[in-house]
Amino acid sequence: MEERLQKLLSAAGVCSRRAAEGYIEAGRVTVNGETAVLGAKADPDRDDIRLDGRSLPGRAEPVYLLLNKPRGYVTTLSDEKGRKTVAELVAGCGVRVYPVGRLDLDSEGLLLLTNDGELARRLTHPSGQIEKTYQVWVRGPVRGAAERLSQVRDLEGEPIRPARVETLCREGETAKLAVTIHQGKNRQVRRMCAACGLEVTRLRRVREHTLELGSLPPGKWRRLTAEEVRALKE
Repeated sequence: MEERLQKLLSAAGVCSRRAAEGYIEAGRVTVNGETAVLGAKADPDRDDIRLDGRSLPGRAEPVYLLLNKPRGYVTTLSDEKGRKTVAELVAGCGVRVYPVGRLDLDSEGLLLLTNDGELARRLTHPSGQIEKTYQVWVRGPVRGAAERLSQVRDLEGEPIRPARVETLCREGETAKLAVTIHQGKNRQVRRMCAACGLEVTRLRRVREHTLELGSLPPGKWRRLTAEEVRALKE
């Protein structure tokens, strides 16, 4: 069956769809000896698909990992600045997997990695409105912070859906909050807090869609159960 080349490259586990698009535009992908163009389709059972002259490997078995990302790691497979990457933490899984979404350098917690490009696309597409819950430690005018955060509707001219916010504990000028958002705007929770005059001292994602971080130690990963995979796909 014919499918778009970027999907085939991603399914083969050689790169993400976004990276595949760049490879195609750069002329690095051929189909039956002809340089491919973006948007082209091919049938892996019939066509000779190559990247940099090398045939694509067979479709990799889908792998789904849950990582507790520590602070100080970037959510990429490689980094031109030489920083530590999440790829280093999951290298022992034996398969090339890609992060689904992002956690910035100073954030921690639940990160899904997979070689299932279709599921990754569904979970990150804006139309999915996937819920994500963060535990957020803040400092500043914390009295009434949960209510103020839940009323933020705009970030520097960019409209956002209202968040669900709960105060978990408060002491003096510090508090721990649970913030649930439905979008994946860049640094959204940190920007919301800044708009309310709050300084974020720690941010940890503890839930995404049907997945929960649980007691997984920082820097460790585990494979999803069959039940967890089914729930993600429903």
